[in-house]
Amino acid sequence: MNGYGDTYYARTLADGSQRPSLEGAVTVDVAVVGGGLAGLTAALDLARAGRSVAVLEAEKVGWGASGRNGGFVGPGYATGHADIVRMVGAEQAQALHRLSIEGARIVEENIESLALGDNKRVHGKLSVLRYDDPDSLERNCEMMQREFGYHLEVMPTDAVRGVLRSQKYHQALYDPASFHFHPLNYARSLAKAIEALGGRIFEQSRVTGCDLDRAEKTVRTSQGEVRARDVVLAGGGYTDDLVPRLRRSILPIATYVLLTESAPEKLAEAVRTSMAISDNRRAGDYYRLVDDGRRLLWGGRITTRTTEPRRLAQMMQKTMISTYPQLEGVRVETAWSGLMAYARHLMPLIGQLQSGVWYVFGFGGRGLNTTAIGGRVIAEGILKSSDRYRLYEPFSLRWNGGPFGVAAAQLTYWTYQAMDLAKERRAARVD
Repeated sequence: MNGYGDTYYARTLADGSQRPSLEGAVTVDVAVVGGGLAGLTAALDLARAGRSVAVLEAEKVGWGASGRNGGFVGPGYATGHADIVRMVGAEQAQALHRLSIEGARIVEENIESLALGDNKRVHGKLSVLRYDDPDSLERNCEMMQREFGYHLEVMPTDAVRGVLRSQKYHQALYDPASFHFHPLNYARSLAKAIEALGGRIFEQSRVTGCDLDRAEKTVRTSQGEVRARDVVLAGGGYTDDLVPRLRRSILPIATYVLLTESAPEKLAEAVRTSMAISDNRRAGDYYRLVDDGRRLLWGGRITTRTTEPRRLAQMMQKTMISTYPQLEGVRVETAWSGLMAYARHLMPLIGQLQSGVWYVFGFGGRGLNTTAIGGRVIAEGILKSSDRYRLYEPFSLRWNGGPFGVAAAQLTYWTYQAMDLAKERRAARVD
């Protein structure tokens, strides 16, 4: 469907126009390899600053995780703030979290400045607990207000169960500034804005080789090449061996999403809010109503190898029904999967590989804000207007552990699942 597969976003795509493949030689200031949100954000900021850019995308703009995710936009990283403090200290952790807040604002600013009428934002996100622990949420609220001036609220259990009709849930953290939207429409709108500023975007143009050691770099496809002073490598979970060091630094992790049939009355019995919802488990459920409440988009589960989405959808459907028994009988209309890129330290990989060669990828399931700030700080580095990209230097290109890393990641996920289940069972006994 429009080259994107059968996803909710492909079904509701505002513009499915095709872009040409690269043919012949092109010379620009900056070549961007990867047409996901990180590469597009960097290209847009560079084009706004007057630099000539060319984006090379192996499939279509937003084809990977950028265009098939849950559509949640809010601050934070794949690892928690306390873990970041332990890794880099309080001062740098605060600076990094401020960047993540800025990333969410960049998305909002782009939506507003580009007048994206086909991309309605729905504000508000609930992060729900599946066990009783209001004190931890209060501490989180106090810390976010004290350190960042960021407002959160604790929603008590009765209020949560008033809008989410499930006995599985206890308290929730309410974030009024976070929002959800249509990420594929957003990606394609960024691409249009780049082209309006004179940038060039080539689809179906997989980079097959490169020469990055000279002052003028060259990246090659099967039918052409781009020469540039700077190259931005902005892959993701689909990163190949073009630059082996980058590929060896990430673990491709598959995640899964389903879309229910149209069942507005049944859904209204369970979910009575238009806000985005996620639970507090590691790789837990996340979901939201779409199509004005007629369908439910439900994501969750991760694996270290891609599994047929329909089988995983059946497993997620069971989770959905165990959370909301009211949804028994609601049919799954379609399901899809996608690869996210995780580094071992669970932080984005953002920096300079060598003179004139930059990388921005590895967003680990929190990409809609971190792709935005990642693309921006890389653009600033190329423009020499800031060196904020250096804040990410402690999170280096570490070896992913090869097959042992993959096995360890899957084992870690199963361990987290077992720990989450134990907490929930204790909570159920208390109830």
